[in-house]
Parts: sequence; C-alpha cells; structure tokens
Amino acid sequence: MTGRYDGQPTLDVPQDDGTTRPMSTPRVSVAPAADVRYPVRDGDRLDLLAGTAYGDTTRWWVIADANPRENPLDLQRTGTDLAVPDA
Repeated sequence: MTGRYDGQPTLDVPQDDGTTRPMSTPRVSVAPAADVRYPVRDGDRLDLLAGTAYGDTTRWWVIADANPRENPLDLQRTGTDLAVPDA
C-alpha cells in the first residue's frame, strides 16, 4: 500500500529536549495525468470512487490531487467531470 507521503524527503527537526525528530517535508501536489473522466453523480464520495477505481478506499487522495479545489472532499455538483488517474 502506498501513502501520499511515500518517497517524500525528511528533515531532522530539533526538539526542546535537544534531540531531533524526522519529519516529512511539505508535499507539493502535482495533478497526475488522468486517462479517465468520471461524471459526478448524486451521492458520490471520493473514498467510494477510489474503492471502485483502485480497489482501495484509502487512496481517495489520488483522485483529490488530480482535481485540485479548495475542499478536496467537495465533489461540486452532479455532472461535473472528475479526472481519475491510472492506479
């Protein structure tokens, strides 16, 4: 299983006790190319679409990244096309 921070470089962040703790660098989202366009229907959810497209509901963020908007969980209105990148 892959996560949205897999492969991100880490930084050693100083802690109050003098130790350091690894932390992922900020992630910059670049929308991947999408081979499929999906028309949003009433009741659609990103997690359910990811389950259908990838067999894994936790990969909803792949679809969200391909469709940048202020609130990635907002599917906008029925009939809007979503880009669904290849798994």
